[in-house]
Amino acid sequence: MTTSSDQEKVVIFDTTLRDGEQSPGISLDAAEKLEIAEQLARLGVDYIEAGFPVASQGDFDAVQAIARSVEGPVVAALSRTQRSDVDRCFEALAEAERCRIHVFISTSPSHMEHMLKMTPAQVLEEVRQGVGRAREHTNDVEFSPQDATRTPLDFMLEVLGASVEAGATTLNIPDTVGYGIPWDFGDLVAHIRREIPGDYVLSTHCHNDLGLAVANSLSGVRAGARQVEVCVNGLGERAGNAALEEVVMALRIRQDQFPSLTSSVRTEELARTSRLVSRLTGYQLQWNKAVVGRNAFAHESGIHQHGVLAERSTYEIIDAASVGQVGSQIVLGKHSGRHAFAETLDKLGITLRGEALDAAFRRFKELADRKVQLTDADLEAIAAEEIGTTLEVGFTLDVLEVHGGNLETPKARVVVARDGQRSEAVAEGDGMIDAACSAIRKATGIDAQLTGFNVSSVTGGLDALGDVVIQLESGGVKVSGRGLSTDVVEASARAYLAAANRIVRSTARATRQGEIGP
Repeated sequence: MTTSSDQEKVVIFDTTLRDGEQSPGISLDAAEKLEIAEQLARLGVDYIEAGFPVASQGDFDAVQAIARSVEGPVVAALSRTQRSDVDRCFEALAEAERCRIHVFISTSPSHMEHMLKMTPAQVLEEVRQGVGRAREHTNDVEFSPQDATRTPLDFMLEVLGASVEAGATTLNIPDTVGYGIPWDFGDLVAHIRREIPGDYVLSTHCHNDLGLAVANSLSGVRAGARQVEVCVNGLGERAGNAALEEVVMALRIRQDQFPSLTSSVRTEELARTSRLVSRLTGYQLQWNKAVVGRNAFAHESGIHQHGVLAERSTYEIIDAASVGQVGSQIVLGKHSGRHAFAETLDKLGITLRGEALDAAFRRFKELADRKVQLTDADLEAIAAEEIGTTLEVGFTLDVLEVHGGNLETPKARVVVARDGQRSEAVAEGDGMIDAACSAIRKATGIDAQLTGFNVSSVTGGLDALGDVVIQLESGGVKVSGRGLSTDVVEASARAYLAAANRIVRSTARATRQGEIGP
């Protein structure tokens, strides 16, 4: 029998807030990033890559807020090799309990020629300088040769060796474009482990362009990698990154393939983490998503149903409760008070305070008047709708009136308020949702293009809350907003207005930065 002292830890490095946020259409506020980071801490990940501080003031602020507030995981941030980038990265991380600077530079011929316009010798010198500067700030430095799987092996070994000599303590091997194949990627990790001397941890960072991100990550672990970089729900650039929940559960369930390996993740928090990330990013999970999808533990076939009823393990290799899929059935109604509401949110791992809690409670009471009971899933959705909404004064929806049907052109009248000023507008549309959103566009004066629309139900039943996510683009800024209601038209209007308010906040932030200077 393997004891805890015999087990070797696989470090879980979560990059949902950095690489995951790079998914098209995702734009998280600092408050939303902080909420996710706090849940990741409850989940038990070892590292939280909080962002790329030099990318924008908003990214810097979010990294700094997480570094100041989140306890438990090491807070990491990404940096290019330039000295000014590294210093800016550390400035954002300075107040963290423990921090890591993650330095990267491209090393593939394609990237060096077309992106960097640098020679291999110049890249090598950049690695030495960037990693060396990061090591002056912290003794926890990670280095990544971007596009490693398309980099000539000899040059990659030279670069990795130079980074270790300069002070890197973790060597990350990124399959940046999802080019790797499991056996080939595993051989690469094993070769690096043999050829590069020094005291460091090998890491994997795999993308899912061929649907192999998790398989490649696990192959890397078998070959000696002891850190895996992952995103909740497999979010990330293009087809995404290795999914945290899938990697963690594969390590746990297949101990025959990964003997003595363990992680610090509290798996019973996986489903809750997945739901929070889905709601705040606006990225809905496909129903058959492994581990955390709605159908992950559903059985349609009569043979399967019979087997599971007789003995769960006949058709389920994972106990649903072990990943938090069977949660407490908390039910609140219109007679529930503010204290019970706040306490229930706390039990769900959601912390709202001040104006955000007040707004969420008001929304809860509004919806409770229409729906007899609100479950824990409904409450999570209500909280997610309010997180981050108090960062800037925005528009509120005071009146929504719509008329439609198959005999007349759909029309909508809205009244929105901001800073005590009310604005009314009327518009027609192809449907009542289109009319409502057009009226809001007129009332707010915010000209934006609709780039995405998604509607789903939070729970089942005819009185289920409709959960709408709308993505807008204005002046090159891409944002998303969400709205909840038992009426899908109202939910859509709220989602559109929430996205419009993000544009307001983005504009205000850009104005402040212009006044302060670079």
